[in-house]
Amino acid sequence: MPVPTILLVDDQRDIVRLLHSSLQTLGHELDIIDAPSGEEALLEASRRKIDLLVADYLLPGISGVELMRKIQARSPELKVIFISGMTERKVRKEMLNAGAVAIFDKPIPLADFLDAVERTLGLVLTIFPPESSKDVEERRQTLSELLGGFRQKIEADAVFLINDRGRVMARAGDLHDNSMEVSLLSALMAIYSAGLKVSRFMHQENLENYHVFRGADYDLILIPVNLSHALLLAGKDLANSSRILQTVEGMLSVRGDVQNVLQSLGVTPAPVTTEAAVAEAEEPSVPSEEPEPEVDLDMLFSAGKKSKVKDVDAFWDDAVEKTANAPASPDVISFEEARKLGLTPGKTMPIRITGPLKDPGQSKKK
Repeated sequence: MPVPTILLVDDQRDIVRLLHSSLQTLGHELDIIDAPSGEEALLEASRRKIDLLVADYLLPGISGVELMRKIQARSPELKVIFISGMTERKVRKEMLNAGAVAIFDKPIPLADFLDAVERTLGLVLTIFPPESSKDVEERRQTLSELLGGFRQKIEADAVFLINDRGRVMARAGDLHDNSMEVSLLSALMAIYSAGLKVSRFMHQENLENYHVFRGADYDLILIPVNLSHALLLAGKDLANSSRILQTVEGMLSVRGDVQNVLQSLGVTPAPVTTEAAVAEAEEPSVPSEEPEPEVDLDMLFSAGKKSKVKDVDAFWDDAVEKTANAPASPDVISFEEARKLGLTPGKTMPIRITGPLKDPGQSKKK
C-alpha cells in the first residue's frame, strides 16, 4: 500500500509546525509536505500525487478553495481539510460545497483534526478507535437498524447511541458537519453526567431530563438511556415549537427499544434509574466528622470596639519596656552618642555609614 501524502499549506509557520508534529505522533507512515503559500503548494503538487490537502482558507495570493480546484485538476481523488479563522456561515458553506471533508476553526482542536485525517485516509483509527468484537458488531448491526428506522420516521440527519466515555456505540446517518464530532460528543457527555447529578438532587424516579440545542444548521437533542448510555438526535428544525413534543416522545419510545436490545445482548444490566442508582454511579463525598463552629460576627465586632484603645496602649507599653530592657548591641549607638559625634542632621553635613561601627582599636588587630 503506497504511503499517503499530506500537503500542509498555511502562511503561519507555527500552525504548519504544530500540525506536522501532531501528525507524526499518530505512528502511521505518512509523507508530510509543508508549504507557506498556494503557489509553492502548486509546485509541490506538480511533482507528486497529493492524497490529502490541509489548507488555510485565506492564503496570500490564491485562496484555499482555488488551490483545491487547481490540484484536483491533476488529482481528482484529492481530499481536502480546510482551516479558517473566519466564522461566517457563508464562508463555511462555500468550503463545504467545494467538497471539504472537514473544516476547523483556529485554534485547531488537534484531537478532531487527527481523527478527521485518519478517517479521510482510511487509516487505522487511534484517536477514536472502534470496538472490535463479534458481539459488538452484532450489537451495532441490530442497533443501527433500529436507529436507522427511527431516523427515517422522524426525518432526522443522524441518530447516535453514545456511551459514558463519549464513544459511538451505534449510529444512523451523519452530522451536517462532522469536523468537530470528537469534541462535540465529549462536551455532550459532560452534560449527560451533570444531568445524572441533577436527577439525584431532584429525587427523580426515572431519568427524565432532556437537553435541547437550537442551531443554525441543525438542532441537537440529548436524552439519557440509562446510567451509561445516551441517545443523540440531530436534524433540521427538530426543536421547533411545532415539533419538539413529537420529537421527544419519539425518542422516549425508541429509548425503550434500545434498552431491550442492550439487555438481550448482555451489554448492560437492566436499567435501574432510581435515585439510589444514580447516587451509586458517582463517587460519594465524605463529610467532615466534626462540623466547623459557627462564628458570631456581631460579637467579634462589639468586642473589637471595646478593646481597641486598650489593646493599642498595651502594645506600645510592652514595646517600650522590651526595648528598654533589651541588651545593647555592639553595632548600635544611641542618638545622644551620635549627636556628640556630629552624626545627627543639622548644620553639619551628615555622614553616611555603610557598615557597623567598630572600635578604632580593632583596625590595628589582625
